[in-house]
Amino acid sequence: MTSTRTAEELRADLTGGLAESIAAKGYAATTIADIVMHARVSKRTFYEHFADKEACLMALYEQGCVHLLEVVRSAAGPGGRPWKEMINSGVTAYLTALESLPAVTRTLLVEIQAAGPKAFRLRQQMLRRFADALVEVIERARESDPRIPALSPLLAIALVGGVHEMMLQVCDPYTGAGPSFTELTPAVDELVYAILTNPWMTADGMIGRTAGLQS
Repeated sequence: MTSTRTAEELRADLTGGLAESIAAKGYAATTIADIVMHARVSKRTFYEHFADKEACLMALYEQGCVHLLEVVRSAAGPGGRPWKEMINSGVTAYLTALESLPAVTRTLLVEIQAAGPKAFRLRQQMLRRFADALVEVIERARESDPRIPALSPLLAIALVGGVHEMMLQVCDPYTGAGPSFTELTPAVDELVYAILTNPWMTADGMIGRTAGLQS
């Protein structure tokens, strides 16, 4: 019975129903009937909350991204710890969360990229939010170790995109082939470390200023 569920719960059930159907048959093949079947509501209820399947997809994508952002910020902590430890905590928590959300992961990695211009703009917006979160974590780390160079927003976006491509290359979202997301932790850590310890990252361009960070 849908009458016992709040509007917020119904929206969550509908986006969850979409995620389940995407995991089973992909976004293109998913119908409104599939979504409401998984959510255990009527089509009328669906259209009371979403204009169409695309709107439901974007809600699912945004919910998943917001959850992951909260996970990363919480795991990285307020600062005061060694910078590599903060980054490893954030990376580990992010990949572990992806591992625990198999019904959502395919949406986050693949389906949103082919869902039209509105979905494309939302994806760009969320990538910027992930980049902003990465800049924020680095700034916290710099409070206890000012030798770490500041991370520019543009380079942060490049890092976020690089991590995304690593996940696509190693973990096939269609077949499930390859290692788990958590097995990518060392490689993602290494990518971030390499950027932050690159001499050309220093504000004044002086080679060698960050050499002490390598240890």
